[in-house]
Amino acid sequence: MSQQPPRRHGTRKPYRRPQKDPVRILAFEALRAVDERDAYANLVLPPLLRKAREGGDFDSRDAALATELVYGTLRRQGTYDAIVARCVDRPLREVDPPVLDVLTLGAHQLLGTRIPTHAAVSASVELARVVLGDGRAKFVNAVLRKVAAHDMDSWLEQVAPDYDEDPEEHLGIVHAHPRWIVSALWDALGGGRAGIEDLLDADNERPEVTLVARPGRATTEELLAAVGEESALPGRWSPYAVRLAEGGEPGALDPVREGRAGVQDEGSQLVALALANAPVEGSDLAWLDGCAGPGGKAALLGALAAQRGAALVASEKQPHRARLVARALAGNPGPYQVIAADGTRPAWRPGAFDRVLVDVPCTGLGALRRRPEARWRRRPEDLDGFAPLQRELLRQALAAVRVGGVVGYATCSPHPAETRAVVDDVLKGRGGPAVEVEWIDARPLMPGVPALGDGPDVQLWPHLHGTDAMYLALLRRTG
Repeated sequence: MSQQPPRRHGTRKPYRRPQKDPVRILAFEALRAVDERDAYANLVLPPLLRKAREGGDFDSRDAALATELVYGTLRRQGTYDAIVARCVDRPLREVDPPVLDVLTLGAHQLLGTRIPTHAAVSASVELARVVLGDGRAKFVNAVLRKVAAHDMDSWLEQVAPDYDEDPEEHLGIVHAHPRWIVSALWDALGGGRAGIEDLLDADNERPEVTLVARPGRATTEELLAAVGEESALPGRWSPYAVRLAEGGEPGALDPVREGRAGVQDEGSQLVALALANAPVEGSDLAWLDGCAGPGGKAALLGALAAQRGAALVASEKQPHRARLVARALAGNPGPYQVIAADGTRPAWRPGAFDRVLVDVPCTGLGALRRRPEARWRRRPEDLDGFAPLQRELLRQALAAVRVGGVVGYATCSPHPAETRAVVDDVLKGRGGPAVEVEWIDARPLMPGVPALGDGPDVQLWPHLHGTDAMYLALLRRTG
């Protein structure tokens, strides 16, 4: 769906000079980058905001509004598309993508914020004049006036089917998730309507920024003091977590800038801690992070290993991501090694490690609140693409650990096809040799965390735990 923005209509002079709005222009540029380059907003937006601040165009309120416009538009894109489709005289696929970006940006201001109607419409029309030209601005004006005729609840009654007729489609439009993702999450969660609606709502909430104090290098007390008592809270579950109550800029904090602390979701911290604290039989001196990029879990594991006199090998297939891992581990007091290696073709001898973490590539359905565009970008067939890789990475992780050692299989997805199904297939020898292991109950290794299910594996949830939807299975090699 990558297209160049259409040429501006410059043959006729507009009746007045368009007024540039740096906040909305920046939001439009971010949406265009997400659409044209398949970029992620969390990577595109920060440098745009930084450049705007350095140019003197932005203050903190401008940055907050631009962030809300970008993330809010992306989260609700499917819902806004359904509404805009009712207001145009052609199939939505025939509307130029840049025009559609302006329309959905305007729809979000009208239906998803407290911006007054007249201000939302006029600002969107001015944006269209600047970035698209006067002709398309008139089209934007006509469409958004139709959108403004109803509030969100009224529109949802029109565009969403009745729940009793088609519950997945109803929930998908009301809560802005593709139908197939609603179905998959519902299967993974189980239970009735209330649970799935709570989960979908949580996916649409802006997540807290969570820091990790790397053991032996920084303390939570130090982080709390650096952030300020009024702006920080202790983690809910991890003893190393600090939550930023009002967002803020983590990179400006000395412990983060110096690499003694980092930004890391509390779910990721819990996964690393559970692996590090799982009982092993015999020696405990060699640890492996087999899919280490971009380095958050590796940095926490490396700090924990250093405290115990263990060495960490952090392996990452992509060289540029391996460099990120090296940066995250820089300054770690204990022995470690970062290598660029393919975990399906290991660069180490079998049975070389006492603990192995393999946080496999996946659809990322557990982090939709952080990467809202991913829900519209992913397709059901992506599961088939990841499946062979996930299974082979787990097989090689089990081969890398010695008898009596422990493997942690983790993924940031709650989809059954990426969690328990992968582990079951590998343990039963489907597609490869069967492996002799025993399950370790991961629930006691996350002390104080409620609603962890029946075990022995663990699925974390945004609506229950305030974390990404991380999955963890712990396996001890027995033969």
